[in-house]
Amino acid sequence: MPALAWAVAWPSEAVAEEAAPAEPAPTVRCSVTDERLPELSGLVVVGEQMLALNDGGSRVEVYGLDGACRVSDVQTAAVDPFDPEDLGVGPGGTVWVADTGDNNGERTTVALHVLSPDGDASLYRMTYPDGPHDCEALLMAPDGTPYLVTKEVLGSSGVYRPTAALADGGTVPMERVATVNVTLTGTPGGPVGRAGQLMITGGAVAADGSALALRTYTDAYVWPLAGSDVAGALAGSPTRIPLPDSPQGEAVSFAADSRSLVVASEGLPSEVTVVPIPTAATAAPTTAVASAVPGLAELTGEGSPLPAALFAALGATVVVWFGSRILRRP
Repeated sequence: MPALAWAVAWPSEAVAEEAAPAEPAPTVRCSVTDERLPELSGLVVVGEQMLALNDGGSRVEVYGLDGACRVSDVQTAAVDPFDPEDLGVGPGGTVWVADTGDNNGERTTVALHVLSPDGDASLYRMTYPDGPHDCEALLMAPDGTPYLVTKEVLGSSGVYRPTAALADGGTVPMERVATVNVTLTGTPGGPVGRAGQLMITGGAVAADGSALALRTYTDAYVWPLAGSDVAGALAGSPTRIPLPDSPQGEAVSFAADSRSLVVASEGLPSEVTVVPIPTAATAAPTTAVASAVPGLAELTGEGSPLPAALFAALGATVVVWFGSRILRRP
């Protein structure tokens, strides 16, 4: 990857509360039924094929899916991952696996596994500047720079990037370059009630480099992208797209033409759904709230979403903690 320049910490604006105008309805492309993908957490559309990642397993495995969601091939690396969560495609057709999940906040490093078209595999380790984070979203900038977006129960997610060129087998520190603030939307879905509206579970960058997207369990957010300035893009106001109700939606990709999103959920069968991106995504942004730290009066004032968000986050924390104790990796 190219040498990385110092990034400016851009505070993003909060996600817009108004949904985009009515557009064509989402359509189901196909359903994943293969028993090797019971926890589909990462998805990337590459031409006529889709690449899919299962959350778990004893080695790195990326599944190629045809137009009917049938497994057509598998790319592997002989590495036992900790908790793979998302997929991205980098320059030269390299496939990037974000091994960044950390439900218990205990990892000293996170990892990126990179699979090349010729079958080679690389392992890059990174560290956060401010302690462990659970992370399920990877944004691969067009210039090959990876950005990690954390999953936070209160909806204020950090955006991190490496401070130097990645080294195979080495460890590189990261820096926080942006913040994405997500608010309650009222969209149903997910395993943790309203708190699912606050948790970022996946990311994607359009193949033509025109836009990037982040999703929660219930909604997707699309920002226009200029060049490879991911932090600058996230400083703007996105278009929110309510997603179809699903049990645990974590996977998101742009379609091959970059005009729609393709989303899927954990669980079998998993419907792979094409969601049109509203034309409003290229129009003037809707009203948003700045991400500067508010004062006590703003947090507790009439109509503030904070109390509801706190109760939702508390419930989600209990569910996630209990689930992680049951499923915790040895």
